[in-house]
Amino acid sequence: MTYATALDRDAIVQEMAWEDRDLPVTTYGMLTRTAAEHGNRPALSYQLTSGPTDPNETLTWNALRDQVTQAANLFRSLGVGENDVVAYLLPNATETVVTYLGGQTAGIVNPINPLLDAEQIASILRETGAKVLVTLRAFPKTDVAQKAAEAVAMAPNVEHVLEIDLLRYLTGLKRLIVPLIRPKNPVSHSARVQNFNQAVAAQPKTLTFEEGTEDRVAAYFHTGGTTGMPKVAQHLFSGIIYNGWVVNQVLFKHDSVAMCPLPMFHVFGATIVIGGAVSSGAHVVLPTPQGYRGDGVFDNFWKLCERYKVTFLIGVPTAFAALMQRPVDADISSMKMAFSGSAPLPIELYKRFEKASGMKICEAYGLTEATCAVSANPPDGMKKIGSVGLPLPYVDVKIISIETHEEVPLGEAGEICISSPGVYMGQTYTEEAKNNDLYYPGPKSNAQFLRTGDLGRMDEDGYLWISGRAKDLIIRGGHNIDPAEIEEALAGHEAVAIAGAIGQPDSFAGELPCVYVELVAGSKTTVDELMAFASEHVHERAAIPKYVEVLDELPKTAVGKVFKPDLRKMAITRVYNEALEKAGHAARVIEVREDKKRGLVAYLDQNGADAEAVGHVLGEFTRPWEWRGAA
Repeated sequence: MTYATALDRDAIVQEMAWEDRDLPVTTYGMLTRTAAEHGNRPALSYQLTSGPTDPNETLTWNALRDQVTQAANLFRSLGVGENDVVAYLLPNATETVVTYLGGQTAGIVNPINPLLDAEQIASILRETGAKVLVTLRAFPKTDVAQKAAEAVAMAPNVEHVLEIDLLRYLTGLKRLIVPLIRPKNPVSHSARVQNFNQAVAAQPKTLTFEEGTEDRVAAYFHTGGTTGMPKVAQHLFSGIIYNGWVVNQVLFKHDSVAMCPLPMFHVFGATIVIGGAVSSGAHVVLPTPQGYRGDGVFDNFWKLCERYKVTFLIGVPTAFAALMQRPVDADISSMKMAFSGSAPLPIELYKRFEKASGMKICEAYGLTEATCAVSANPPDGMKKIGSVGLPLPYVDVKIISIETHEEVPLGEAGEICISSPGVYMGQTYTEEAKNNDLYYPGPKSNAQFLRTGDLGRMDEDGYLWISGRAKDLIIRGGHNIDPAEIEEALAGHEAVAIAGAIGQPDSFAGELPCVYVELVAGSKTTVDELMAFASEHVHERAAIPKYVEVLDELPKTAVGKVFKPDLRKMAITRVYNEALEKAGHAARVIEVREDKKRGLVAYLDQNGADAEAVGHVLGEFTRPWEWRGAA
């Protein structure tokens, strides 16, 4: 079956209602069915290091099903019921996938980003009421075990800690050296600690409990894209099954091989890639614990694709930008397509990638609050560069005016609002208050749509275009500026790998457009040249950036999005300090922190400056400030 046009999508929908499809109720049911059909085929491959001939581990579908069964039995033996939570704080590994699938079989699985600090991790553990935490044993070059121990000490609800020792993946001299240099973990807590692999191996390979037959919450995923403060979204089995099913419909087949260097705490890697594989029987390859961030992954990437005869490359825009700084130095003739999500892909980057690799990029769109999948360019049909494609089967999209809260005419921009089997309507977040004002048209309507917070438009062919985040809008004197226009223009410069535009504080206009850029490796340019380029290529006069800065590397989230809170912190610090210096005051901003109620707050050292005079200077700006040491 091909998936090329809106007619193909509509034909799928017209076959039957979503509720009438003969699909398993649970992820474990889907895994069991796939193992019965493709049991001896490879399901998952993993290697600790990135060399194209380095040792690897491959599980068949039968072996993966057995390990997931054992993990689920272990969690149940530790007191995890359907409403209890198994959290994991892990880099990528075979055990991460086993925990993700086994955790939702026994109870509710809660993946947590190991790049968060211990206090944030503890906050998530407390909010979800996690009973079990699966994490790493202390290992060189990672502080995951240390942060986990600190977090558990602040989350007394965690009763059991299961540790995974990456030593088992090492061979030769490294296997002998690591125990000698293994970091100490001095933090203590009251949870019982066990070795994950030993405890799993002791469990039977058939379920020791009766699996539920009703839909329920199966996963908690925290958001952590570009907003800075995580929220916890609830995912039903039905949403997880839908995402796996739709990936099977439009992308993966049983003979597909997907290279996925994305983290397994994010819905793109876990729900889309692993879910799509569980639904279809495809083979997923996870290179190194840090995925794209792993040592040597980009340098060895094309050779790794050759090793596994990869057919689909899964990535994000920043990863594609990094790959374009390396030559295609391997046989990648098996590859059919690259699949990009998580953030809009600059047009110039798309063109560079297609020219260098011979592959087209299939852009797609999803979000944690919708379990994930929303739209995708059809793999077998027209791919509109810069668009995120057609809404997927059973997904309904409305574009709503931010000003009038009504649906806009075709082609006009507004907030993207969606309804789909992946949306847990009315109960998207675990925290009740965070669901307020999250749906359109409101609580009295029977036909609700999730407000995504993303800005976009639909064209005459039914393709969806994203222009940015509603909260990322730069508001210059009451005029809304879409940062995507600035980023898209700068990305067209041959020396620019990626750009991140924000609004920097301004005492007159409130905000002025500001852009930070990361250059292509080995390229050179000047700020003056970039300013001139922006002036020529940013079409809206008000959007022409007033400040451009080149950074060695833009701050990014673990899935490759530009992390704009860090850029905003840099801009606030610079602008406030320039204003203080110009006014002759010795006080200086030394830190900008996120406050749940007030957003970003600047903290100052007084350095003997007159407090009232400093207040007059910074009072010209809208962002709050405090003296250092203030609560």
